[in-house]
Amino acid sequence: MSADDSTPAAEGSKAEAPGPRPEPLRFFGTTWLNHDNGYTPRRIAAAVGSLATAAASCLVLRLAYQGLQIAAIGGFVTVLMVAMFAICSAMAFRHTWDGFTRRPDPERQASLRGLLAVGFVGSLLAYFFRSLTEAPGEKLHRQEYEEARKQYEKRTSRRSGNPKNRRRP
Repeated sequence: MSADDSTPAAEGSKAEAPGPRPEPLRFFGTTWLNHDNGYTPRRIAAAVGSLATAAASCLVLRLAYQGLQIAAIGGFVTVLMVAMFAICSAMAFRHTWDGFTRRPDPERQASLRGLLAVGFVGSLLAYFFRSLTEAPGEKLHRQEYEEARKQYEKRTSRRSGNPKNRRRP
């Protein structure tokens, strides 16, 4: 029998507790729950990776700025471009940061897609700063998971007057 067989006996050895399961996070899977299986190195890698990507992105933006200067399109357009990237990055930072603590509205998320694309440096920096303290989104997912566990425990421990009518999972 090979190691990748998915027989019921093999699946039974990986039995998990009944009830809600934690939602995986990008780059972290479910390691955020118990901070195991390489959680700390993943957090370090996420922080370093997002900061390096933000730095590389700033270099690309600098090259674009120099291209505008070489094209001699004028000071007004150059100021507009710099202001656009600065404002969009600040708004993307705030939107991404808020997304780590509460679920974003899907309609608003769709309407801000262009702004978030332009302000990608802000999103990368938000990801970097959040990675310094936790996996980005860990706090939100932990709250949701704990609430789901409480609800599950409440449902499974509830008893009616007649034990035969007890709800079983």
